[in-house]
Amino acid sequence: QVQLVESGGGSVQPGGSLRLSCVISGNSGSSNCMGWFRQAPGKEREWVAGICRAGGSTYNADFVRGRFAISRDNGQNSVYLQMNSLKVDETGMYYCAARRDRNGAWDDARRYDSWGQGTQVTVSS
Repeated sequence: QVQLVESGGGSVQPGGSLRLSCVISGNSGSSNCMGWFRQAPGKEREWVAGICRAGGSTYNADFVRGRFAISRDNGQNSVYLQMNSLKVDETGMYYCAARRDRNGAWDDARRYDSWGQGTQVTVSS
């Protein structure tokens, strides 16, 4: 098990940017791979992006490709989500989540063992 703490959410106008952070503590073997999810009001949680400790490859949902970027600083035990060109319908809670490996689909929430409490992102004019 690991503990995850997100930060960096806030209010931004459409087209604006935010950078979310997720600090990881605890058993490093349980966080070899990390994902960001989001949940809009009244909607199901959806996967946004993923990254693993090794390799450096990143994975993004189609709807954020080219606008969002996930990164990881292993020395700082942190994962980040840079979000650009935000849209109103991207308002919601954003969560980071940890998994042991990348076996299985990135968007399968059951593959993740630990979740943070979330950080609120509001996109509004």
